[in-house]
Amino acid sequence: MSPTLRLLLALVGGLALGTIIEASGSAVGRALVPWIEPLGTLFVNGIRMTIIPLVVTSLVVGITSAPDTRTIGRLGGRALGFMVVTISFAAMLGIVAAGPLFDLLSIDPVAAESLRASAAGAERAAAESARGLPSMGQWLTDLVPANPIKSATDGAMLPLIIFAITFGVALTRVDAVRREAVGRVFEGIQDACIQVVRWVLVLAPLGVFGLAVPLAAKLGLGAAGALAAYIGVVVLLSTLLMALTYPVVALLGGGTSLAAYARATLPPQAMAFSGRSSLAALPAMITATRDVLRLPPQIPGFLVPLCTATYRLGAGVGQTVPILFIAHLYGVTLPPAQLAIVAVTSVIASFSIPGIPGGTIVGMIPVLMAAGLPVEGAGLLLAVDTIPDMFRTTTNVTGDMMAAVILGERERREGEVSDQQGHSLLGGEPDLEPRDDGETPPPGVPRRK
Repeated sequence: MSPTLRLLLALVGGLALGTIIEASGSAVGRALVPWIEPLGTLFVNGIRMTIIPLVVTSLVVGITSAPDTRTIGRLGGRALGFMVVTISFAAMLGIVAAGPLFDLLSIDPVAAESLRASAAGAERAAAESARGLPSMGQWLTDLVPANPIKSATDGAMLPLIIFAITFGVALTRVDAVRREAVGRVFEGIQDACIQVVRWVLVLAPLGVFGLAVPLAAKLGLGAAGALAAYIGVVVLLSTLLMALTYPVVALLGGGTSLAAYARATLPPQAMAFSGRSSLAALPAMITATRDVLRLPPQIPGFLVPLCTATYRLGAGVGQTVPILFIAHLYGVTLPPAQLAIVAVTSVIASFSIPGIPGGTIVGMIPVLMAAGLPVEGAGLLLAVDTIPDMFRTTTNVTGDMMAAVILGERERREGEVSDQQGHSLLGGEPDLEPRDDGETPPPGVPRRK
């Protein structure tokens, strides 16, 4: 039986059992819920314990393992700026559009209050966080942690991420031998954390069952309807985001026609949708950019693999929408300052999402922690992540192709300008008449007199 099927069966079974308990009002059934609920808590804690080392090591390894810092300085730097701008737009789209859509989702206030009581500690932390929001000046000051270890202990993810990025960039300036030694240590920690997450995910059906039973026991059939609404919003906004890439390519894609872009993008999209993996679509993207779109060689050779590993356009929607859904589910109102924290943390955390099943849920937990929301809600979404993940991954691949076309056209234009300047410096068009020695000079070199 596939892991996805096991998760779905655990979710359906948990929702069914919880709904029966809620509908029957059985005292025995309600007494059973507190014994099942710790399964979900243990599952969530098992994932949480790897988050901080996994995020830090992923960022450091990603920065230090770049093939050439000079390449990063030009094409990589442009790619990073492009990624940040587009993921920020996607995050804002998720926040602006998902909030009103979830407001249409009606959850019984009594059931919502009961649900909040089951996570009283996390709820109190979220409420205190909302009341104790710092001023803008204090928020900016706190971005640079005086003590990164304390930030890790406090779960302050945004300062910790900034420290990890700074440390990774500084490490690229260290002597190569020492840099590689430190890099291997971080890679080992990263691999170990991913292995722990894999072990925890093996027990995911039990954890999902332990989360679903108490939820349905408090919300009844409303829980299934709420999860269906969440899936619908993710699918809707992911599809809208993919559709918006086409006019962007038409506007900024230079000589690439919209028809050629659509034709080249379709095979990678099909691979991503069916395989739920950007890496599975990488060969198709390399072929499309090299043979179909005929972009400069540095695009299929460097940019496309870089985007596949680090650029997740779908994460802008895939992380903000679940955050707003969990906030709505737990009855927590996020003020504008916390929404801004969600947006910023989502953009940064999108670069460190591990490439494992359930990786998006793992990557979402730091955003929940930064917003002060109960992380227990993340486990509920893991079992229904198949359909949202198909659309998020397809959005990621579509974003990769958009970046390849737009940045590739700029590389091509700059290459043409460079060639023209080279010819001008050499006195115009190259003279291809035979030299005195009978040889033909290479292009761009005039004949010797």
